Amino acid sequence: MFSLTSLPVGFHEDPYPAYTALREETPVCPQPDGSVILSRYEDLDLVYRDTTRFISDKKAVFGPKFGVGSPLYEHHTNSLVFNDPPLHTRVRKVMVGAMNPRALAQMEPGLITLVDSLLDQMQAKSTVELIEDFAGAIPIEIIGNLLGIPRSERGPLRDWSLAILGALEPELTPEQEEWGNRAVSEFKAFLRHIIDDRRSNPGNPETDVLTRLIQDDSDGGLTEVELYQNCIFVLNAGHETTTNLIGNALELLDRHRDKRTELLSSPDVISTAVDEFLRLESPNQFGNRLTTEDVTFHGFTIPAGTDIHLCIGAANRDPRQFERPDDMLLDRRPNKHHAFAGGPHTCVGLTLARIEGKIAVSRFLDRFPDYQITDGAKRGGRIRFRGFARLPAQV
Repeated sequence: MFSLTSLPVGFHEDPYPAYTALREETPVCPQPDGSVILSRYEDLDLVYRDTTRFISDKKAVFGPKFGVGSPLYEHHTNSLVFNDPPLHTRVRKVMVGAMNPRALAQMEPGLITLVDSLLDQMQAKSTVELIEDFAGAIPIEIIGNLLGIPRSERGPLRDWSLAILGALEPELTPEQEEWGNRAVSEFKAFLRHIIDDRRSNPGNPETDVLTRLIQDDSDGGLTEVELYQNCIFVLNAGHETTTNLIGNALELLDRHRDKRTELLSSPDVISTAVDEFLRLESPNQFGNRLTTEDVTFHGFTIPAGTDIHLCIGAANRDPRQFERPDDMLLDRRPNKHHAFAGGPHTCVGLTLARIEGKIAVSRFLDRFPDYQITDGAKRGGRIRFRGFARLPAQV
């Protein structure tokens, strides 16, 4: 029986054999702690769309895990992703409004300039580190711009993000928990002067997410805790997943050189290719919901109050939904993957993430069509998020 707390050998390098067995043999997989894993596409689709029987509020789960009142508990119980209406509706509306088509169009020239400058820096080297030098640097700058964080102060943002999101893993060491709590506290202290300054000197609410969050007055507006924690959420959500998207895409194209050749010869398929990278190597491998009543899947009754792990990585390779699910089809249509979740909680930044992935991968290939991943690549070693900690390459 597959267990999140006792993973098979080699899981982090290649989880997909385990996911196939999970999906085909045990589509409802009980865990030692009483939680349950769902892994079939249609089951995840149902859960995402049914917000009555499956809720996102995790106070009942995060209280025992982090300790009520801890910084990690405060963050993860107030951020958009782990909340239901009315907070979810209010904050999501603010964020969607700030990522309107006009605002995103205005971001593209700056994104291209950023990507080209990173490529210029890498061109001066023979060996590069694709996460630190490229994939991880892009979303930090983009989200930093969205929040109006001074460029000179962005140094600690990535480490804080990794620590806070790392605390969502099924098991935590005392060191990981301490690191996560410290990161939330330091991030809040860091944001204080930025928020105070923005209150005195508002930015353009059409493009400045922080200004929009501060000025929102629907249902009384956000509390101080909600404001701070959702600023942290914006950075975390936009950083980790996009870094993984870009890094995973470049590794996939190195592993499948024929597909790289195909993309180089048909660059117009980059948009569908990005979605295929997202499907094959989903940056976020697991989501969660809590049942509000007894529910039955495949003859198995899951009691009310059960924490459900939604295995996105398995669902995105479900042969019931995708033809040749383990193959990379750069022009795959349709491709209704769950890499951005689904239903009311569909990722707010999905359009921005696709734009970042498209520009980063296409311009990288234009500059370095013969790049090679070298020895020393290292996966992030996490279950919930799939990406690389290190990805050295020759360009």
